Amino acid sequence: MTSHEIIEVIESPNLNHDFSLRRNPLFYIHSSVKERTLHIKNNVSLSELSGSFGDLGTLLPILVALSITGQISLTASLIFGGLWNITSGLMFRIPMCVQPMKAIAAVAISAHLSIGEVMSAGLGVGFMIFILGITKTIKIIEKWTPVPIIRGIQLGAGITLIIKAADMVRKNGSWGGSSWTWNDNYEWAILSFIFVFAFYSIKRIPTALILFIFGLIIALIKVFKSNSKVPSISFNYPGIVVPTLEEFKTGFLSASLGQLPLTALNSVIALAALANDLFPERSSLNTVGKISASIGLMNIIGCFFGSIPYCHGSGGLAGQYCFGARSEVSVLILGFFKLILGILFGKTLTNLLNYFPYSILGVMLFVSGAELSSAARNFMSDFNDDETKKKNFTLVIITAGLLVGFQNDGIGYIGGMVVSFLFFITRFLIPSISHLLTELKS
Repeated sequence: MTSHEIIEVIESPNLNHDFSLRRNPLFYIHSSVKERTLHIKNNVSLSELSGSFGDLGTLLPILVALSITGQISLTASLIFGGLWNITSGLMFRIPMCVQPMKAIAAVAISAHLSIGEVMSAGLGVGFMIFILGITKTIKIIEKWTPVPIIRGIQLGAGITLIIKAADMVRKNGSWGGSSWTWNDNYEWAILSFIFVFAFYSIKRIPTALILFIFGLIIALIKVFKSNSKVPSISFNYPGIVVPTLEEFKTGFLSASLGQLPLTALNSVIALAALANDLFPERSSLNTVGKISASIGLMNIIGCFFGSIPYCHGSGGLAGQYCFGARSEVSVLILGFFKLILGILFGKTLTNLLNYFPYSILGVMLFVSGAELSSAARNFMSDFNDDETKKKNFTLVIITAGLLVGFQNDGIGYIGGMVVSFLFFITRFLIPSISHLLTELKS
């Protein structure tokens, strides 16, 4: 209660009535809802709208690849993705992204997993991350992880996104000749790249929104020119998917175990660090425990309906922030957008999304990777001496290098922790050994 409200209550002739009103829980609920509604209304802007599309470079390629082969339900993925965007925005009060689990998607595509096996993989990771969160085990891991290693994970994840972005553009682009296509080529990638970085520091220009609209126009033209099935309006809802025991075994062993370290380190620990860097005023909300519980519940619920396994992620948050998102408004907009698309269009959107230019998506993914990588610059304290700064920077590079080189967050983390432990031991051993050698010489 503000000082003005207190004065109003004291001066009120119905003093007892006012105090009894404020003891009523409904009063506080009403005040909280009113405050949140006003906050959301005041933050609606073009920048937030642009920021809501900042993570499409990760979302669309995976969503399209798995929905075309029937390994996920596009309808369920859009509807539940929208719901998770909305609930995450309201819970964390920042542009908390919701993105597919990339390791599970990669295994699903390469090993041709069935929809039941993909759902089993998501359920397995969701359950394990949920347990890590509610038992506070993830908090212990975060506490004992040195800051340079967390920054190394962010740098490694950012570089990985940049490499994937380059692969995306190179795979689908061409300079001319018989393989050149008007709708997806290097020319669009170069123009998109120049456009984004020309207005990089001007957040009033909704670059992601403009790129999305432009890419959507190209996709629509391509759909009509190729006589492909056009999206049609109907009422769509997700069906229930119950994996068999054999499917659960295959999905868990082949995909869940590879996804777990990626989710724990990048989607929880590194994400919490980035969120607190970008939004320090929300640090009490963006804890590793709450993020873990959120990821767990998203998959324990959504994967029984055929939704793609979802997680949060530092790369997605970096991308949305880079393209203008500064509050939960951006993900609320995206959430309602996904819900409407899922309910009204569902799987009929597959062809349209498949024609969205990868040259544009690749640039958006590249920007997300660059933004995430830049978070690694805060790897040391101002009070560190030169030797400590050098060791901390070495830890960042070792962690990032192992992560990128082996394409595994767990290897990067373990390698960084081993070197950190060796630095810690030698810090005390070297002076003792030097002293012992001096005494032996004398």
